[in-house]
Amino acid sequence: MSDSKTFDEKEKDTCGMVCLKYLLCVFNFVFLLTGCGVLVVGIWILVQKADYLSLLASSTFAATAIILIITGVVVMATAIIGCVSVYKELKELLRLYFVLLLIIFLLVIIAGVLAFIYQQQLSDELKWHLNYTMVENYNQPGQESVTQSVDKLQQEFKCCGSINYKDWQGSRYIHSSSAEGRTVPDSCCKSITETCGNRIHPSNIYNEEGGCITKLERFVSDHLFIIGVVGIGVALLQVMGMIFTCCLYRSIKSEPY
Repeated sequence: MSDSKTFDEKEKDTCGMVCLKYLLCVFNFVFLLTGCGVLVVGIWILVQKADYLSLLASSTFAATAIILIITGVVVMATAIIGCVSVYKELKELLRLYFVLLLIIFLLVIIAGVLAFIYQQQLSDELKWHLNYTMVENYNQPGQESVTQSVDKLQQEFKCCGSINYKDWQGSRYIHSSSAEGRTVPDSCCKSITETCGNRIHPSNIYNEEGGCITKLERFVSDHLFIIGVVGIGVALLQVMGMIFTCCLYRSIKSEPY
């Protein structure tokens, strides 16, 4: 009777361990796909939206995207290590796997928190920095990237000036000879032609109240929200992985030699 009970307990332990291994394999597959997704999101934000980084006062937006890229790479490597450690039942690799999960957890939490904090500060930052950039740096020597960014901003978001077209009245560019009599840059025009910025009639230029600040703020805020949600989502996934890893580690440790 005693031997039979011992056999049943061993069988239950074996079944439990097999289930844990399958759970971790499924988790690592999902984790690998998540890492690819995080990497793609980070690269997309950093590369495709890089034109607007020069218009932001701080580097927090870029930093959160870079953290996502690093996290994506580490996640994919960790998922592979996880699969090997589960298959081989190596306690040393499981310990490394757990540590990597913990590091990723901290990285995505930092990215998520940075994104949500910066989202709250974004409006105040843009109010002074975007207008200053347009007035002081547009079409100035050594500021070619800023000029291209402002032109793209005004065309892509169909806006003119930080609040409205009148903001350009104090611009160094507009008061220079290179403006050739323009009242606003040509990128303010609905249909761009040479020196079309001379005419500020609403039929010719974008003249919405709120200007580029409102639209850029909404744009960056939406992307920060994506970063925050991705970060928190991956962090929750990490907790599950760490729990499964601890359970498997204890099961392996309790196996008789």
